[in-house]
Order: sequence, then structure tokens, then C-alpha cells
Amino acid sequence: MNFTRWSARLPGTQRRAAARTETAVSPDRRGEGSVPAARAGQPADGTAPVPAVDELPARDVLDRVPALVALLHGPDHRIAYVNDAYTTAFGARATGATAREALPELAELGLLPLLDQVLRSGKPRTLKSRKAVDGRSYTFTCTPVAEGGDRAAGGGAVLVFATDVTDHAEAAERLRASERRQRETAVTLQRSLLPQELEQPDDLRIAATYQPGGTEAAVGGDWYDVITLGGGRTALVIGDVMGRGVRAAAVMGQLRTAVRAYARLDLPPHEVLQLLDGLAAEIDANQIATCVYAVHDPNEGRLVYASAGHLPILVRDENGTVSRTDEPTGPPLGTGGWMHSSGSIALGPGSTAVLYTDGLVERRDADLDEGIAALEGALAGATGSPQVVCDRLVRSAGVTADHDDDVAVLVLQHPARTGPDGDLFRNAALELLGGVEAAPRARAFASGVLTSWRFPAELHDLGVLATSELVANSLQHGTPPMRLRLRRTDRRLIVEVTDGDDHLPRRRRAEPGDESGRGIAIVATIASSWGCRRTPGGGKAVWCEFALPKAKH
Repeated sequence: MNFTRWSARLPGTQRRAAARTETAVSPDRRGEGSVPAARAGQPADGTAPVPAVDELPARDVLDRVPALVALLHGPDHRIAYVNDAYTTAFGARATGATAREALPELAELGLLPLLDQVLRSGKPRTLKSRKAVDGRSYTFTCTPVAEGGDRAAGGGAVLVFATDVTDHAEAAERLRASERRQRETAVTLQRSLLPQELEQPDDLRIAATYQPGGTEAAVGGDWYDVITLGGGRTALVIGDVMGRGVRAAAVMGQLRTAVRAYARLDLPPHEVLQLLDGLAAEIDANQIATCVYAVHDPNEGRLVYASAGHLPILVRDENGTVSRTDEPTGPPLGTGGWMHSSGSIALGPGSTAVLYTDGLVERRDADLDEGIAALEGALAGATGSPQVVCDRLVRSAGVTADHDDDVAVLVLQHPARTGPDGDLFRNAALELLGGVEAAPRARAFASGVLTSWRFPAELHDLGVLATSELVANSLQHGTPPMRLRLRRTDRRLIVEVTDGDDHLPRRRRAEPGDESGRGIAIVATIASSWGCRRTPGGGKAVWCEFALPKAKH
């Protein structure tokens, strides 16, 4: 084959000389903007003429190109030429043999269908960074070359040009490996900062799930927690730190730790968020986070909550009707200058509540309200245990392993207990009217209730003693209205006294000559735990708990 008949156009270059016409440009028209074809000329200084590009032999040029070059002719892609670099990489190839037989390295890379496509379309095609049999990576560009301008007559050919990109491919792989390690570190940190085992309150059944984003280093700062406050009350929190990677996970860990500390103060939800807002600004002024903090009190049958820019809580009642929490919702944590406030929603027996992060409902191609509405529909039909509901909600939202955002979901149920199970959850209350005479009435009331609940004699006596001390403390230091409440669950006995004074008692050491100051110390000694909190609208509640003996099987 006459190699000089082929018009080889190497990838990444353009032919800089205009197509030569059959007639030469007349001398009188030179200099009017036309560009003559490159040709040999005699320099003005008398040196040897410089050869024009068109006069360079194509074979000599391609033989010296460091890239791999092969010329394949016809529909069978028969070998017309391979340069020295190609021979060095893959060995000598016989001219005239078909590519399928003589160039197995191209077949293994899936290049043969690409050659057919180039011949049919007459357009170049590129295959990026493929590892060949020699262990090195190449980028292959296939360029159509016409023989005599007649491709349809079988004169078409394809120039295969392969550039060694091994160094680039290895650098890219090192970068991907580094990103994978960074993501694994962030995921490990994130999971270690989440609760390893959820607390399970007496009155609620709770489950949660967390799934990190599937893209490289996409793990964020989603978190959740369950905190038993004592007195039968439970705090629930879920939040989302904006950002990705280890930094977001570290900020999340600090906020979660702070929430647990603030929760021990038994503050109203909006006061907890107020404290978190200031802390978030101190941790990182450029880092913001959304959060919702809620408290469930089984005696009230409601969920009191405060939200800092977070998505609404969804609640399905015992009839299957789903509702979402309304205002108040403040700005995200870390913005400062905002006074948060609390709201409430009913959560009685038979109800299910769902707290979640935006990864569950937010999609790039849909409005956020549509995602929340879809979640409401899924919750309306999701029954079973909290873990089953949790899994169904995640599946219904289309969350998969390659999801592009973190997802955290917290599901809590307040079971409707009946029959023997219902007998293990009882309440009794007494309004404390009058003066000092309310104390003996409270002791008699507590004794009768604890007897009817069939508590052991020792627990009965401890409960009556705790009732006496708490009522006496309220009568001496509190103001009306006063109330005594006894509550039992399957795990503990709770004694609680409320009054209208918001001064919280504290445990102190009484001197031998003191006539008072021993009541709280006695309660703290005999009870499993005790605490106090301010109540909405003013006043306080002081409570203590006694662990029930485990039933013998």
C-alpha cells in the first residue's frame, strides 16, 4: 500500500495549510489576505531552504511519534501500518491481518465496535484511560482517514492513536483512594458519635436508622438521640449539621453532647434550643445546623417541641390520621438573635410520631412539600413495630445505598395498652387542699393506692415515706395549687408533687441542730433517682422514682 496516499490527521491538531487548489495564486493577488500553501523557500540570509510540512514523509513522522499509532484499512480493519512505539508496547504485527486476529489488545478493550462506528459516521471517537494487557493505561482516539476521498467504495481507514496516560490514571486512583479513606473516616466518626443503643422509656417504643450518603465523602452531620428525663418524661432530638465530611461529623458530636447536658437541666424545649444556638455560634460561626427538640410526658399525652429550622414532626393518631406540627419554627442554630418558642401536638396511646432529616424527603427535581406529603402518605399506611415503620418509610422514599444525602429517621410509638399489660401502667392523683392537714391525707391516699397496686411491703413503706417528705416540702416552701401524683409502669413507681412556686429545691447537708432541710436528702437516699423542674405557666414539679423488683419467671 502506498502510505503517502493517506491523509492522516493526528488527534488534537488541525491542518494549518489550506487545501491546495489546482490553479496557483497569481502574483498580482498576493498580499490581499490569501495564505499560500506551505512550501520550501530560500531564506533571505542564504541558508538552506526549510522543507514544507507537505513535503515531510508521513511514515518517518509517525515512526518517530512516542504515542502508539496503527492504521487499519477497510471494513475488516486490516493492518496497514503500526509504528515503532506500538510494536514496542504490544509486539510486531503482520501487515494485512485483521484487527480481530492480530490486535487482540484492541479487542479486549472493546475498541473494535468503536472502529466500525468511526467508519460509518466519518467522525472521530475517543476511549479514555483504559488499562491494556501490558499493564499501562492509554487513551485511544480513532480518526477516520479517506483514501482517494471514496470511503463508500471501501477505501476508508481508521487511524488509531493511543496516548500513555498511566501516570495520570495512577494519580487519579490515588486521589479516589484518598477520598474513600476520608469518607470511611467520616462515616466511622459519625456512627461512633450516634447512640450505640437507644434508650427505651417505659411508655414509648422507639427505633431509629441512619444511612450515610453514597457519594464520595458525602457523609454529613445528621444525628438523633433519646434521653430519659425521669418522672416518666422522655426527650427526643434530631438534627442536621450543614456541610460534609469529618468537620460536620465533629460539630454534630459536640452538639449532641451539649443536648444531653442541657436535657439534664429539664428545661422547656425552647430554652434548650436557645442554649444550643449560642453554643453553635461558639463552635463555628460559619457552621449552622437545624434541630428539633421534643419532650413527651405520658401524663399529659402530648409532645412539646421547639424547632430551629428543622422539618415538621409527623404524627399518626390511633385512627390512622396523619398531621404535622405547625409553627413555631425559628431559624437554624448558630444564626443568633432569635427567641425560640415551644409548641405541642397530641401524642396519646396508639399514636406514632416520626422525626427525620431532609435527606429522606428532599429531591433535586421535586418541591420539598411534595416530599413531606409523600412521607405523610407512607406513614398513614405504615403499621407494625417502630423498626418496621422506620424501614418502610426509608424504602418508600426511595433511599438506596448510593443516595446523595445522609438520612436519619427516629420513630416513636405510644402503645395503647389493655388487659393485663394495661394493669402495669396506672395513675392516681390527689389535689392537696388546705394547710398542714393535707399531709396526713396525702399519706393515707398514697398508702391506699400502693396497697391496691399490690406492691411489696418494703416498696409500699418507701413510697409512703417519699410522699410524706415531698408533700411536707411543698407545704412549707411552695404555694397553691398543689397536687400529688402517683404513677406506676412495668419498671418503676413514680411519686411527683407540683405546686405554684418556681423556686427549685436543692439537696443540702443539714446540721445537727437544724429543724428542717432533711426532706430532699431523705428522698434522694431512699429513691432510685429524684429531680425537679419548672412547669409551663409557672410553678415546679419535684419527683422521685423507685425501681420495681423484676418479676420471677
